[in-house]
Amino acid sequence: MSVFEKFKRGLTKTRDFMSAQFNRLAAEFGHFDDDMLDELEMTLIQADCGITASTESIEAIREHIRNTGDDSQAGVIGALHETLSSMLTERKLTLERGRLTIYLMVGVNGTGKTTTSAKLAQRAKREQFRVMMAAADTFRAAAIDQLKVWGERTQTAVIAHDMGSDPAAVVFDAIQSAKARGTELLIVDTAGRLHTKKNLMDELAKIRRVIDREAPDAKLETLLVIDATTGQNGIIQARAFNDSVALTGIVITKLDGNAKGGVAIAVARETGLPLVLAGLGEGADDLQDFDRDLFLKAILPEY
Repeated sequence: MSVFEKFKRGLTKTRDFMSAQFNRLAAEFGHFDDDMLDELEMTLIQADCGITASTESIEAIREHIRNTGDDSQAGVIGALHETLSSMLTERKLTLERGRLTIYLMVGVNGTGKTTTSAKLAQRAKREQFRVMMAAADTFRAAAIDQLKVWGERTQTAVIAHDMGSDPAAVVFDAIQSAKARGTELLIVDTAGRLHTKKNLMDELAKIRRVIDREAPDAKLETLLVIDATTGQNGIIQARAFNDSVALTGIVITKLDGNAKGGVAIAVARETGLPLVLAGLGEGADDLQDFDRDLFLKAILPEY
């Protein structure tokens, strides 16, 4: 299966919703007037593209129609694709042979941080990198156990302390072990920190300081994992976590779960942060590098 087919399959619900709305709006006359564009704006908002992105997109479409006279469905979709593409920043995660890279995985409960961490470990091991994981979610014994299970499944070493331990101490030990073993990728799985809880965000900032102090030469990626079903709350999460730990990328998971895959657009437009990974299903291969062109082709009707 091609990468595009994976995007298309994973975003089926969003694509079906968008296509049905476009077809309904253009069915009678085959072109778009102001009232239909207003309805299209509501469609984008319902798909969780966000008010800012939706409003700017419709204004760009109106400008396109004024400049070209093309109010056809194909013209509108083409203009929408171009406008949304300008709002999406993508970046590919890369590893270097012989150099330690640290992925600090952050996000609220239930977004899929641990599963995403395991999938990233699998991918790196397939490429023959030396990988280790750290169970820095010490608030729940189940979280530590879950990462250990994933470590066994992927044959990846896991550094863990007992429940209630200092998460920063886990990270300290993991970094020392990674240095000793010549590890090239250390994935740090953190607790599902509620962005409204200052003490938890402070704890995350402490982890970040330990990394900066103990591994100053490492390449650090601080990745926020957002559940696509979260909706516009994802924007609030991104801003809060970015303030605490200076995010370098966004991972959007569970894009296959509902018809609101537009949240990727909303988060990218409102934060300016790059999208690095798309979770398109349960399988290991369903975690794909984010590709804005494939993403937009997968959610918009053909034109």
